Amino acid sequence: MKHLSILGDDDDDPMLSAVNLVDVFLVLVVALLAAIGASSASDASAVRRAGQPDMELVVREHGREVRFKGAGGASAGDGVRAGVAYRLADGSVVYVPEPEASGTAR
Repeated sequence: MKHLSILGDDDDDPMLSAVNLVDVFLVLVVALLAAIGASSASDASAVRRAGQPDMELVVREHGREVRFKGAGGASAGDGVRAGVAYRLADGSVVYVPEPEASGTAR
């Protein structure tokens, strides 16, 4: 009556339970990585047709998509110098506003 035995000869190996635990942890790690990847993809930006005259910047924030399109050339217009920005040796940027606020273009 050997064929009615519930436990086989190889069922008492303690390494089988360790292998099953490793499989469970691998599934959990893959699920966590997928969740992190899905959450970081919700806030993203992309440049489409880079370097072309009809270049477009797409920014996705909080489920909304905002598109910025180029005009096909360099921008020009009237403006006022607002100040000067300096990059320090440690990599930080310091903005120094202009002392005059007359509003005249230079």
